Amino acid sequence: MRQFDQHRGYSRMFRENDLTLGLFFPLESYRPSIPVMNIDEQIKLAIRAEELNFASLFVRDVPLYDPYFGDVGQMYDPWVFLGFIAAHTKTIALGTASIVLPLRHPLHVAKSAASVDKLSSERLILGVATGDRPIEFPAFSVDPDERGELFRQSIHLMKKVWKSNYTSIRTPDDHIPYGDLLPKPALFDIPVLVTGHSTQSPEWIAEHSDGWMYYPRNINQQADMIDQWRLLTSEFKPFSQSLYVDLMEDPNYAPVPIHLGFRIGRNPLIEFLDRLKIAGVNHVIINLKYGHRPAEEVIEELGQEVVPSFPTLTGISD
Repeated sequence: MRQFDQHRGYSRMFRENDLTLGLFFPLESYRPSIPVMNIDEQIKLAIRAEELNFASLFVRDVPLYDPYFGDVGQMYDPWVFLGFIAAHTKTIALGTASIVLPLRHPLHVAKSAASVDKLSSERLILGVATGDRPIEFPAFSVDPDERGELFRQSIHLMKKVWKSNYTSIRTPDDHIPYGDLLPKPALFDIPVLVTGHSTQSPEWIAEHSDGWMYYPRNINQQADMIDQWRLLTSEFKPFSQSLYVDLMEDPNYAPVPIHLGFRIGRNPLIEFLDRLKIAGVNHVIINLKYGHRPAEEVIEELGQEVVPSFPTLTGISD
């Protein structure tokens, strides 16, 4: 049995040679950078996404609104918001894409992640990144040149305190002579997916992460990258990506490129997702930001007409 076969979120989303579908919060379209985030509507759509058998719901980590960079995602703190969503759902995987590790103390991240994973019955997929918004680093007194090292230290420390009791830790920035982090995840580990390269080499990501989360790319480039990724991993480690989708009413609407995705009808979308599956992508997180139709309509159509072609995995019983 592989490490995360008993993790409810992971086993719902990931299996070798399969592709599943998830959604990004906010579950709405919005212009330009700040969503409405009507909480009653978001909860209603999250519950409906679970009923329609989407595999996951993902949140983003945007500590500060940078008007020059734009897009604040779901706007609320990711841990608080995930706790709220966990309380209103039962089986759907809950993910972060992605927690900016250099801006947060790794012990705080480890405790927050373990808490969400425990309270949601092992449904958290922890996507992590180094961050890319220039205003954030001085605001949090972080040297951007050190973010790669901070990122590596964070993953090492989180994995260590999840697995061990009363761990003695001594690093340049952390000293725990005799203490413990609680709660422990039920499996004493949580799936950690690195986003992009996060200033690391593919070899480091393959060795130290539980999967790779990437951005939309030309499908041939993506296939080549996944082939190289598979050569670096001795066991199956999933490859995920995001995709912005503006779903048109015409089911055969030919794809037109938009930022990191397509304006597209559902039938060409299914064909494109099939190609991603053949290329080796295991999970696609759909972002509705640039949509022209109400999110409720789009989620319903995706759930009724597209998700059945890429069914959520049975996983383990609740």
